[in-house]
Amino acid sequence: MLHKRVVAVILGGGAGSRLYPLTATRSKPAVPIAGKYRLVDIPISNCINSNINRMFVLTQYNSASLNKHIKNTYQFSGFSSGFVDILAAEQTPDSPGWFQGTADAVRQSLKHIDKNDFDYVLILSGDQLYQMDFAEMIENHAESKADISIATIPVGEREAPEFGILKSNDEHIITSFIEKPAKELLPEWTSETGEEMQQQGRRYLASMGIYIFSRKLLFQLLEEEKKTATDFGKEIIPDAINKYKVKSYQYDGYWTDIGNIYSFFEANLALTLDIPPFNLFDNKKMVYSRARMLPPAKISGTMLEQAIIAEGSIIKAQRIANSVIGIRARIGTGSIIESSYLMGNDFYETIEEIAYNLGRGIPPVGIGDNCHLTNVIADKDCRIGNNVVIKGGHGIPDSDHALYAVKDGIVVLKKGAIIPDGFTL
Repeated sequence: MLHKRVVAVILGGGAGSRLYPLTATRSKPAVPIAGKYRLVDIPISNCINSNINRMFVLTQYNSASLNKHIKNTYQFSGFSSGFVDILAAEQTPDSPGWFQGTADAVRQSLKHIDKNDFDYVLILSGDQLYQMDFAEMIENHAESKADISIATIPVGEREAPEFGILKSNDEHIITSFIEKPAKELLPEWTSETGEEMQQQGRRYLASMGIYIFSRKLLFQLLEEEKKTATDFGKEIIPDAINKYKVKSYQYDGYWTDIGNIYSFFEANLALTLDIPPFNLFDNKKMVYSRARMLPPAKISGTMLEQAIIAEGSIIKAQRIANSVIGIRARIGTGSIIESSYLMGNDFYETIEEIAYNLGRGIPPVGIGDNCHLTNVIADKDCRIGNNVVIKGGHGIPDSDHALYAVKDGIVVLKKGAIIPDGFTL
């Protein structure tokens, strides 16, 4: 029954500038993923599947979309103590400023979290893709009488400099920690990660940014010992290793940090593989989201290869390959969509609205006829005319325009962008 003694705190992230332009009007956890979910659904679903049903989501940037999604999605029964509450940065006499970092966000929220009865605080990030049973990690934490537990994942030499890397002893107690080590320092930071991981070259233990704190210690650290510390990874954790029992909990499953446009794009397209690394089709590890009353997808004359098509779509395309098509998407006759993520639309247009807009030179919402899109992310409610060709690729330099941005060779069409007939990129 340990899960009844836990509250989860999900960090909404900062401005999300590396995910721009997807974060131009919404916070990072509210970015749509896999055609019908939002990023925040991942940590919340992991909590629900682990029988943890008391959650706080901390946010401050562009939070309207996230608030609306959570309000419309996570309503527990009147006979349950479960909740998902948004804690937005607020100005008070004690803390007149915005959240300054992960630790500061939790510190400013303690007065709200403290009103609950709990022994452990599970701190999660709102922008990661993984399926994990937190119950196991909490049990491990309680049995070993750890003060802090950190979820770790073995990584290879190429990724190691992007993470906090740590070393632990035979009892998995963390003995040292370094934030984003330079490549030349890596030989000193290898760990015994297990035979299978060693064979894959994954010899470094990286922090996943998932922490369990015993309640008393969290309050003590944030309110007394480290009053001015703003970040868990850079300040709280490295100092705690020398003073407290900090344990590594090694996770060997799939986990990716959705930190930038490229990792976001790759994670979405990987869902179309025959055996995807992240399994949406699992009875025990369901991903929950808003229940929309949408009709099934309607597809006519389209060749589909490794495609995910969300409900409510109307598709007449010639071919869709290696792509994720979101809710209420509309794709016209003869169009080809390859290696792309189309987020879909928030509404349907009536025939009268389409005729009215066409009369003013505005294409209908969705993708027109005879278009060809490759390496594209189309944000919600884009209007793409007929005969439009947009092909991303490694040769295209990064740039930012009124209607689209290019990042790592991926063309990101901005939310509500209107692309005229015949446009070519």
